[in-house]
Amino acid sequence: METLRKSIHPEVGATWQSLAETHLSELDTDQAVSQLQSWNLHIFARRISPRNGQPANPILPSDIVFLEPPLA
Repeated sequence: METLRKSIHPEVGATWQSLAETHLSELDTDQAVSQLQSWNLHIFARRISPRNGQPANPILPSDIVFLEPPLA
């Protein structure tokens, strides 16, 4: 059987900070956010036109968010 990376579909309104605090609570929040963003460039690099205070790279409930680095 193939080993898959640990991942989730985030809740509506999830942010990098909320994901870091929930899933990587053993790390400093800034470090955890940085790691999540580097493991999820498909989300972090996406840009949209922000509206009504919405971030330029929102995390969507349909996204797959990886919670660990790529497997060797």
